[in-house]
Amino acid sequence: MSNSIPKTGQQQEIAREAAEKEARKQQEEAQEKTLRGPLQTSRGVTTLDDAVVAKVAGMAAREVPGVYDMGNAARRAFNAVTDRIPNAQTNVAGGISVEKGETQTAIDVTVVVEYGASIVEVGNAIRRNIIEQVEGTTGLEVIEVNVNVTDVHLPTEDEEEEKSHSRGTELK
Repeated sequence: MSNSIPKTGQQQEIAREAAEKEARKQQEEAQEKTLRGPLQTSRGVTTLDDAVVAKVAGMAAREVPGVYDMGNAARRAFNAVTDRIPNAQTNVAGGISVEKGETQTAIDVTVVVEYGASIVEVGNAIRRNIIEQVEGTTGLEVIEVNVNVTDVHLPTEDEEEEKSHSRGTELK
């Protein structure tokens, strides 16, 4: 019966505002229930630690031809010591820094490039491989991959390293 009685302009405005408010509330609730990314399902959420993303990215970067080593000088010195320890695990995440959200990640990579390799091509290949591996393995969207080349490995450095190792074994 109340529908048949005409409403005043003020009553119509109040009713319209209430309807809009209710519609906004329902829309917000629907957005909260919307699943964001492949790691969130209706049956639960999968979370990843930053170290997982760093390991995947580290392995992907090492696969690229022209990458001699990962990390800055201090990291490489530490790795050289741990490589000599029997049964020591290789740190595949060395030289990788990760910032991760719920559905996206940004990765910084520090590498040493082989002499003679195109740094531009190696950098682009690192970027492509990391994006492909991290997105395919983790389901996270890779926003950016920043590649920092800290050194170029020269062939003469291998010869010097071999000489220092052979001198060490000659001592009795």
